[in-house]
Amino acid sequence: MQKILDLHIHSKYSRACSKNLTLPNIDAACRIKGIDIIATGDFTHPQWFSDIKNYLTPSPRLTLSPSPFVPHGEGSYGELYKLKSAEDDRIKFILSAEISLIYKDNGKARRIHLVLHAPNMCAAEKLNNHLKKSGYNIKSDGRPILGMRAPDLVKLCLSIHPRFLIYPAHVWTPWFSVFGSKSGFDSMEECFQDQTENIYALETGLSSDPEMNWRVSALDRLTIISNSDAHSPANLGREANIMDLENESYDEIYEAIKNKDLKKLKGTIEFYPEEGMYHFDGHREHSLRLTPAETKKNKGVCPVCKKPITIGVVYRVDELADRDEGFKPTNAAPFVKLVGLDKIIAEAIGVKARSSKKVQAEYDEMIKKGGTEINILLKMPIEEIKKIARPEIAEGIRRVRAGELQIEPGFDGTYGTVRIFSDEERAEAKQRKLF
Repeated sequence: MQKILDLHIHSKYSRACSKNLTLPNIDAACRIKGIDIIATGDFTHPQWFSDIKNYLTPSPRLTLSPSPFVPHGEGSYGELYKLKSAEDDRIKFILSAEISLIYKDNGKARRIHLVLHAPNMCAAEKLNNHLKKSGYNIKSDGRPILGMRAPDLVKLCLSIHPRFLIYPAHVWTPWFSVFGSKSGFDSMEECFQDQTENIYALETGLSSDPEMNWRVSALDRLTIISNSDAHSPANLGREANIMDLENESYDEIYEAIKNKDLKKLKGTIEFYPEEGMYHFDGHREHSLRLTPAETKKNKGVCPVCKKPITIGVVYRVDELADRDEGFKPTNAAPFVKLVGLDKIIAEAIGVKARSSKKVQAEYDEMIKKGGTEINILLKMPIEEIKKIARPEIAEGIRRVRAGELQIEPGFDGTYGTVRIFSDEERAEAKQRKLF
């Protein structure tokens, strides 16, 4: 059965994250969004891990056999979890954490983020205890900073349980990523060294999409994963994965990702990458946005202040690519680009804030009639959407599906701007409302 999975989010204990990111709120938001399997986020944080143990319970297994290749005993099972207070297990949780690694390698400071999935609470607790005993301050932030090399973290996780799943987060962003222009590497092998064979996936991040990653042939063996990296409930599912799962088990997800099983990996849901904060190069201080060609022309410095600009994702992909734009590998899963329903509504009705009462009232009414946000955005015919929403909202959804957008790409930590309607159309709509 086809399921939607968002495998990387954060909790209220991560820096710059909403206090509304509690497990009950995450469960409730997933039911509205249409997400079936959601990450817990931040299992390394002691208080959040305590919440995980108190609020979640194992989702019923279809089989009672331990994970393959794992000795029987405590913690041998791979588990998904459900909210204890929920009447059903429609929303399942997978244990996840994002780790920030800062260390020196080959004479250069490295700063990268890795996503971890623990197969069960026992394995997660063993990792937490090891990090705590090693002197790492894992309670300082939901995304802890460790002075540990990437291959050493991989080795540590797999020594605790061989079915830990580890992959690089938002692989192309300038800061804290494997291929980042500021502190990254030029290959997976350079980063993970003798542990490269134990890395089975990569996360695209908001500023890249699968098509951009297809340009680098060395990444063909990896499963491309897209996750929201949400810092608030509203952003859950803004990027996600579509999988055809029979058992909805941790082991089934693990095997599908490890083996790049296209019978189960049905595709990803993507942000328009231009909307990401680091798609183009630039210098935020002077509102300077540059294409790679313009960056090269300016020799990598801001023409206003002569300081180095932040090299973005498109530039780095161009640097490492050995294929032309538009290339598609034979073993590639499809993907679809979406804009959030609240953003579409806001623009359609001429309201700036997606969180406004007017937008939320329209959103809630559409969800009541249309089921879930993902169902409305992806599956529902436009003619049906017209029955549950204003015609301008239905037209907005049609345009997003068709890619009929005007986008100003993001740069240097500034989100890009997606525009569905032109200034002229907005003016006409405003005029109609006046009379």
